[in-house]
Amino acid sequence: MDTALFILQVVLGLAFVGLGLMHARAAGRPVTNPKMAWMEAVPTPYLRTIGTLEVLGGLGLILPWITGIAPWLTVLAAGCLALLMVAAAIFHSRRIGERPNIVVDAILGLLALIVFIGRVWVAPF
Repeated sequence: MDTALFILQVVLGLAFVGLGLMHARAAGRPVTNPKMAWMEAVPTPYLRTIGTLEVLGGLGLILPWITGIAPWLTVLAAGCLALLMVAAAIFHSRRIGERPNIVVDAILGLLALIVFIGRVWVAPF
């Protein structure tokens, strides 16, 4: 179970780092992809903050566990990312035409919750 959780942490961490970099770099730029139209509704500082939180959370899923330095940060990162995805789902549910984004938010949030539960109760440090 420990190996499966670690693989999930790495995959999820890389996904969040990628999404976070995309969100942070796209802040303040015109959006060409209609699926990303929501980024124009979010003020630039907030979008950069969201991107930064996603990058830090993604790194927090991987680095503490690999280095063995403060591995409890992995649990904290997973819990915070799950909450961030709940907020993202609520945001997208209130916007017309963005309901498909909720599926992505729900999947990422559920996977983060699985890491959180797994590292707290199933295969703790």
